[in-house]
Amino acid sequence: MESSSTGTGAGGARRRATRQKLYEAAVTLIAEQGFSATTVDEIAERAGVAKGTVYYNFASKTDLFEELLRHGVGLLTASLRAAAEETEARGGSRVEALDGMIRAGLVFIDRYPAFTQLYVAELWRTNRAWQSTLMVVRQEAVAVVETVLREGVERGELSAEIDVPLTAAAMVGMVLVAALDWQAFQSERSLDDVHSALSLLLRGRVSGSR
Repeated sequence: MESSSTGTGAGGARRRATRQKLYEAAVTLIAEQGFSATTVDEIAERAGVAKGTVYYNFASKTDLFEELLRHGVGLLTASLRAAAEETEARGGSRVEALDGMIRAGLVFIDRYPAFTQLYVAELWRTNRAWQSTLMVVRQEAVAVVETVLREGVERGELSAEIDVPLTAAAMVGMVLVAALDWQAFQSERSLDDVHSALSLLLRGRVSGSR
């Protein structure tokens, strides 16, 4: 998973590259065999680094996984925000911005399927050390959608009766679950095809109205 941080200096670049390797190794292993069954030794081996390198960058396996969640959802949030800003810059409507965010979410999930599977699974687990962090970063992603929905209501593009927080959460959930279903059971479909189907839902045309 690519780092969203730029940073400066050769040392910072090396550390980001090392963390990148560890994130990719951890997300792949944990998706394959679960958090409890995955060891630091396995993560280090998969990343091609010494075990001590893991502990140099992260205090523990739990800390690594918590940072992995923060990092991954941060990338998703940034991609959603960029889609909304790009639509705004070209003078598009807020509905078009929402549609662009749906596509950005699908692109992210198509690129990072293992992370997405982990993220969705962890949302429904309880008594995890990283649960509070996960809730915070989840809300950051949902908040980007909330902002666009509120702007749509203010501009008269969307009904003032919509429940903004619930609708935003539903949209994020729709993209996550639909994308996972696409990859697991309808992999022959293209990203454009899936995006078009979700666009119809966004634009209220499931009932057949025009």
